[in-house]
Amino acid sequence: MRKFFILTMPDYQQKLKESQERFDALERDLQNPEIMLAPEKIKTLSRDYNEVKETLDHLLRLKKINGEIAALGKTLKEELETELKKMTEEEIKKLTAEKTALENHLDEIFNPASPLDKKNIIMEIRAGTGGDESALFSANLFRMYSRFAEKKGWAVKIISQNRTPLGGCKEIIFEINGQNAYRQLKYESGVHRVQRIPETEKAGRVHTSAATVAVLPEAEEIDLKINPQDLKIETMTAGGHGGQSVNTTYSAVRITHLPT
Repeated sequence: MRKFFILTMPDYQQKLKESQERFDALERDLQNPEIMLAPEKIKTLSRDYNEVKETLDHLLRLKKINGEIAALGKTLKEELETELKKMTEEEIKKLTAEKTALENHLDEIFNPASPLDKKNIIMEIRAGTGGDESALFSANLFRMYSRFAEKKGWAVKIISQNRTPLGGCKEIIFEINGQNAYRQLKYESGVHRVQRIPETEKAGRVHTSAATVAVLPEAEEIDLKINPQDLKIETMTAGGHGGQSVNTTYSAVRITHLPT
């Protein structure tokens, strides 16, 4: 893991200065009455504001911890009583662990592994093998991710769902809107399996059920731009058995995106 903030003090001070200036600028922009007329602009500014505020809070906390560690180190050298020295060492150890965690987190913020990590996400959970028990397991997964998002302060919005009479989910698709949602949940994609005695089992036998989870970064309008000149649009008559004159009218449409 890279330790960005322990290279030199000027690097740290520069990041703190840049974050403070960026935070102040975003705060002024959000207070501009003209911004109220542009909902998309407000959404973008609010997201940037929250990201910069988190970074600034971490930088200020790191600055405070560095000062506390330095003061405790000086006290440790001057302290003669054994019990007080032990307490001071424990406090330094605790602050050092917090400092390391902050440095690692800030390193991830300033050196993200992927530009998609900051995106909101679309999640899809589908029941697999296991019948009704698989659908119940899918519902459990949805509740788990919803609770996780709730604790993070993220918003969850169901797009579509296919419920079963027993309260399970054959399929559920939902949005999670929150800071760095994709970074924290992207590795949840794949097949999830559970072995348990389900509520639907009368004889007490252990069942194995599976569900698939897909996690996709939310595409914004600027992320997906298709030039109409790159599209080849063809109309044709439908093939096979027809009715309502589908074999004689150009009711079938095929759109092909040409390589660019």
